[in-house]
Amino acid sequence: MTAAERFMAIENQGLVRLACATPLASVADVPANAQAILEQARAAAAAGADIILFPELCLSSYAIDDLHLQDALLERVEAEAGRLIEASKGLPIMLVGAPVRRAGRLYNAALVIADGRLLGVVPKSYLPNYREYYEKRWFAPGAGLTGLDISLAGHRAPFGADLIFAADNRADFIFHVEICEDYWGPVPPSTLGALAGALILCNLSASNITVGKARDRDLLSAAQSVRCAAAYAYSSAGPGESTTDMAWDGQAMVHEMGVVLAQSTRFGDDPELTYADIDVQRLRLERMRNGTFNDTAAAMGHPEQRFRRIGFPYMPQGDRDKLYRPVRRFPFVPADPLLLDADCYEAFNIQVEGLVTRFRATAGEHFVIGVSGGLDSTHALIVAAKACDRLGLPRSAILGYTMPGFATGEHTKSNAWALMNALGVKGEEIDIRPAARQMLADMDHPYARGEPVYDVTFENVQAGLRTDYLFRLANRHGGFVVGTGDLSELALGWCTYGVGDQMSHYAVNSGVPKTLIQYLIRWCIATDQFDPQTDAILQAILDTEISPELVPADASGAMQSTESRVGPYALNDFFLHHITRAGLPPSKVAFLAWHAWRDPDAGAWPPGYPDSAKVGYDLPTIRRWLDNFLYRFFTISQFKRSALPNGPKVSSGGALSPRGDWRAPSDSKATVWLDELDEALGDIGRRAEG
Repeated sequence: MTAAERFMAIENQGLVRLACATPLASVADVPANAQAILEQARAAAAAGADIILFPELCLSSYAIDDLHLQDALLERVEAEAGRLIEASKGLPIMLVGAPVRRAGRLYNAALVIADGRLLGVVPKSYLPNYREYYEKRWFAPGAGLTGLDISLAGHRAPFGADLIFAADNRADFIFHVEICEDYWGPVPPSTLGALAGALILCNLSASNITVGKARDRDLLSAAQSVRCAAAYAYSSAGPGESTTDMAWDGQAMVHEMGVVLAQSTRFGDDPELTYADIDVQRLRLERMRNGTFNDTAAAMGHPEQRFRRIGFPYMPQGDRDKLYRPVRRFPFVPADPLLLDADCYEAFNIQVEGLVTRFRATAGEHFVIGVSGGLDSTHALIVAAKACDRLGLPRSAILGYTMPGFATGEHTKSNAWALMNALGVKGEEIDIRPAARQMLADMDHPYARGEPVYDVTFENVQAGLRTDYLFRLANRHGGFVVGTGDLSELALGWCTYGVGDQMSHYAVNSGVPKTLIQYLIRWCIATDQFDPQTDAILQAILDTEISPELVPADASGAMQSTESRVGPYALNDFFLHHITRAGLPPSKVAFLAWHAWRDPDAGAWPPGYPDSAKVGYDLPTIRRWLDNFLYRFFTISQFKRSALPNGPKVSSGGALSPRGDWRAPSDSKATVWLDELDEALGDIGRRAEG
């Protein structure tokens, strides 16, 4: 297998492919149901599924009432179960609902079948016996049944509510099984299964549909996946089930950490398979980060000691080219319009709240901001404007300074002035070039002798002078400096340390990545946070290429481009989220980035994203900029983050404050991360210069 083939294989990227099946039921026609199950299992195998989840009692059908107590039906269930077990060789693991006899009682159970074996039988713990349900008339509850076994169709297997299933040769492929009503109770069995190590929680259901019930199921599944740091897969009975007194919608869905990965068509006429690629590696890493998860396991007496772990061989098969998993291009920006509006409202007001509270805690009278006409200073300025409104202060309490240097463009400077005037802040201009020339001359820099040398000293003299002026202006006017640098720049170290843009009295943007700042400004325009004149200026700033404007334009007139140096912020923010928030290895990040970015015409873009910016990135390009990110993030920039001023955490995706989400040594190396990427990708792409 080549490096590219290993890289593309989902099993090598910590993913398990699950299929939720909605078969066409035949009421009490057991052989027809068995055939429908087998056909869907074969189709799922061809699609590369590792495990297939069927509905509750799908082998007999659910709503057959007293027919469950007929020996003729139960004998045929056992016979057809045996046929399914024999036919399962080479197929995905099957979770099949069936009525099962044991020790003179009947159980509503899940048969766990794999490669010609009956791995185990899990009885339903909690039986509903209210409203339209009457399950205790037919079935015995499974709660508390542990350490038992069962003989079924010539196969002996563990039986009980104490089973979890784990692949012998596949890390993190561990699942638990519960049935319908089990997760409607206050303490679902899957909670204990998760605490015992299961990362995939499966629910075989035959929940009938009533108005609003689908939303309740979705809520329960999402909540259980969040609470248990797990994936929750749910498959319910659909077409063909008896409608004597109830109806069925065939709802199937998979949630991972609260996010829906896949969902079925409801009220369909045909059988359906709903696929999802579950990131079990990410789930394991999330539990490692969340000490409360392990504390809960300890408080519950470590449930893993009470569960039997049933092993099975992992056998990847079928078509693995397609990824059945949404991968957002912008992990800090929701793609859903309703979520986007709500999240932008929260993010913007978190910043305003932080700035208001910090202002009240100081003896100052003014906000002091350097306004360049770029994205970050624009955003800090409009946050400060709203803070003034909240505080009941005139916006003239904001002292905005534009400080042109050797490469400041007229376009950005005019935008800075237009914005300050539109917002009603007190604006002034300080030309830093004379002071910069003096400092360069004092250092005997070649530029002071007329040579066109635009090195890091040349750049940082300008950046440092601007911040130095701001601090002294804050002293003079009784104010404090509002920082403008954002989370993306902190990740890349794209800021000047000490008395530079890395420093301020309050770093209001330090928890907001560049991609989210763009959306927050768009949100301000779309929701009329300011007047139309201000909106027009904000849009003009959004349309301007990102540049530090520290180096004069080249012979062709092209200005210094930030993204040509450090890479597209869209990719950098993607890398930042998956490496710091999820802890994924670089090869996995590259895999996800390739699926998210390779085709600009596939998948949804966040609302309002400009068509001109809808680009794609091939794998070599992704690898080049990921190399660059890893080197900058792990090797050359942590010391800047270690001295970060206070600022509010905004996104659940994390922040880089040394007092918060990210704590790391300033003298670490990127070697292990770069080597991991080299090993996975071989010669695909190239490493950017350090």
